[in-house]
Amino acid sequence: MMVQTDFVIQTSGQGLIEFTHDVSDWISQNNIEMGLLTLFVQHTSCSLLIQENADPEVQVDLHNYFARLVPPTTDPTMAYLTHTYEGPDDMPAHIKAAILPTYLAIPVTHGRMALGTWQGIYLFEHRDRPHTRRVIAHLSH
Repeated sequence: MMVQTDFVIQTSGQGLIEFTHDVSDWISQNNIEMGLLTLFVQHTSCSLLIQENADPEVQVDLHNYFARLVPPTTDPTMAYLTHTYEGPDDMPAHIKAAILPTYLAIPVTHGRMALGTWQGIYLFEHRDRPHTRRVIAHLSH
């Protein structure tokens, strides 16, 4: 048996948005005891991550690291990029999404995601302005 849904996540610009509890609640509502959860984001300028959810500085540092690794096209080091008509953050967002995962696979055991103690599920928004993002969840058991 398989169940599927989608999660709509509103972003307010670049950064990490945790949605672990939404996914956990969905698994509980479907009384799933065991299976494999796949999450897939339907966009090319954001990513999905499993990351620490205890200290918010981790999310800040990740955001800052990737902003430094792939700066906007207004940065002189990015002058070689040609896809610039959607704004200086667009092509860098595509690069970040190419580096980071756009899907995750998480085992479900005893009705819960088999995440570690400090792990959470995040959408990592790479664009400056707010977006509505859709993540498809598929659970086979």
